[in-house]
Amino acid sequence: MLAAFLFLHIVLMVFWLGGDLGVFYSSRYVINPSLTPAARLTALKIMSGLDLGPKICLILFLPSGLTLISLDEHGGSLLGIKLLPWWLLVPVWIGALVWLRLMHLDHHEPGRHPLVRRIDWTIRITVIAGMTATGVYTLVAAHPFGVDTNPKWLGGKVLLYSLAIAAGLGIRRTLRPFGPAFGAIMAGNSDDTTEAAVQSSVNGCLPYVWLIWISVLIAGLLGVAKPFANL
Repeated sequence: MLAAFLFLHIVLMVFWLGGDLGVFYSSRYVINPSLTPAARLTALKIMSGLDLGPKICLILFLPSGLTLISLDEHGGSLLGIKLLPWWLLVPVWIGALVWLRLMHLDHHEPGRHPLVRRIDWTIRITVIAGMTATGVYTLVAAHPFGVDTNPKWLGGKVLLYSLAIAAGLGIRRTLRPFGPAFGAIMAGNSDDTTEAAVQSSVNGCLPYVWLIWISVLIAGLLGVAKPFANL
């Protein structure tokens, strides 16, 4: 069982990075003013389709990671009680699937469900806050959650996951001018202002994209190497 969830965790990381690379590559065609509107729209559809993969991986990364901790023989306990028993993982996975559904609905019908987007945003902020607090505690505590294997690597991995989610929110905010500007271009109202808005909004996401890539890669390295752990 542990091997199966470890494999799932690795696959999620691979698809997260691979999908993001596809999104980045196709975005270069979306913002290219020398292409026809039809070609740019096709590129946007490809980009949107590819973007669904990383969004799925980001959400499932959390419950799969918690499942690995639960199945690990070195998992922590508090007052003799296992911190992540199997029955606690059930609501975690159910909550992740609900979150996944909300994300999927907003992805395919952007702007039509403002309440769904607000709920999704709230969930992400909550996860960022919870994971950041957990990561910091794991880094500074001598025996976090009763674990005596020096899991500093895990604290770093949790913080990097929070950082990746926060970077995703940064991308959302940066892309806000993109929709109206690109819609104007598709309507045949392309000019220097709309093209500049499209390019600046997409290119403005690049620092957040690089931050996500670096965070996921280092988190993967920490998960494999487990530096300074007493196993």
